[in-house]
Amino acid sequence: MFFRSRSRSRASRRLDPVQAHQRAAHGQAVLLDVRETAEWEAGHAPDALHLPLSRLVAGEALPPAAQGRSVVAICRSGRRSRQAVEILTGRGTEATDVTGGMVAWSRAGLPVAGPDGDDGAIA
Repeated sequence: MFFRSRSRSRASRRLDPVQAHQRAAHGQAVLLDVRETAEWEAGHAPDALHLPLSRLVAGEALPPAAQGRSVVAICRSGRRSRQAVEILTGRGTEATDVTGGMVAWSRAGLPVAGPDGDDGAIA
């Protein structure tokens, strides 16, 4: 009999930054940034939606544009986004997260928008 381990199942739900960017760019998923507001304002993926993990944990619903869609969660390094995926999948949402978070996103040369539409920074 074959059993897939829980850690393998979790690993299969993760994307690298380029894969996440491609899925969002092609409309296959919504990118959801779960960092806190100050982090988001310093710099975020240009088309990402924002819902801090603290509000997701408190029971807040996904933004309307993300409801009923596949979600790719992202945070600074990947820890909070993994928590978000667990919450979202528990609510019946198809969700995955980005390995390495916004740090890896930026290192991959992907766009980061700042508060005035200029280049942002990862806080």
